[in-house]
Amino acid sequence: MNPGTNQSKPTKIGLALSGGGIRGVAHLGIMQALTDKGITFAHISGTSAGAIAAAFFAQGFTPKETLKIIVEAHLLRMLRPSIGGTGFVSITHAEDFLKEYFPENSFKKLKIPINIASVDFGEGKLVYFNDGDLCKCLLASCCLPGIFRPIVMNGHMYVDGGLLNNFPVEPLVGVCDFIIGSSCNNMGTVTEIHSFGQMVDRSAMLAINAGLEPRKAMCDVVIEPHGLGSYGIFDTKFADEIYWMGYEEGLKTIKNNTALQGILPETNG
Repeated sequence: MNPGTNQSKPTKIGLALSGGGIRGVAHLGIMQALTDKGITFAHISGTSAGAIAAAFFAQGFTPKETLKIIVEAHLLRMLRPSIGGTGFVSITHAEDFLKEYFPENSFKKLKIPINIASVDFGEGKLVYFNDGDLCKCLLASCCLPGIFRPIVMNGHMYVDGGLLNNFPVEPLVGVCDFIIGSSCNNMGTVTEIHSFGQMVDRSAMLAINAGLEPRKAMCDVVIEPHGLGSYGIFDTKFADEIYWMGYEEGLKTIKNNTALQGILPETNG
């Protein structure tokens, strides 16, 4: 339970969005379900795919609009590994794409404050961006080490925030009086591994999820669609399917969770 939660109707609702590659599209479905019921967010925090979802929402795009944008523009393909001379994918085109939708490239111009988790790879420490070059910070939060080239800012190398915190609830604690967590890395049980990529993906997610439970405990509500573990983090062709899984899980949680019902506007309560 978020220690900052009070007993009256919350006025500052925070949303924490995990990383998870293509599985992060489920955040969009969850956010759409919540906003359809009239829930608004005072602050959003995200890692990797969660950071992308947070930024587009804070810029004023609806989750449905964001899904359409990233699918039609193939943003997720731009963030997939492409083996070349160095073995790393270039993110130049992804940065140019982001600047089309964030032309002012500024945290301060967003409609909702956000925090973006990343890792200073050289110093080996977690950082939360809330100022500076928005597009570079977004890409830094998505740079899986060993696959993507680190993003260099002010002489520091930055990589995927999920390496040290795949569920960045901490920036919301003490700032918001009700915290909703959206986690898209429920792994489920498997009996067979069919590829090297699947083995690497599952191994990485199991390691990352090791720190998940204490952060879930910081939330008042956690929405976590089941079945997402069957999708690889780069399975971009399943974006629409994953979105609707998130949307349905969001609606189900709203219906069954009394704490979440308590923050609905009166017309939806």
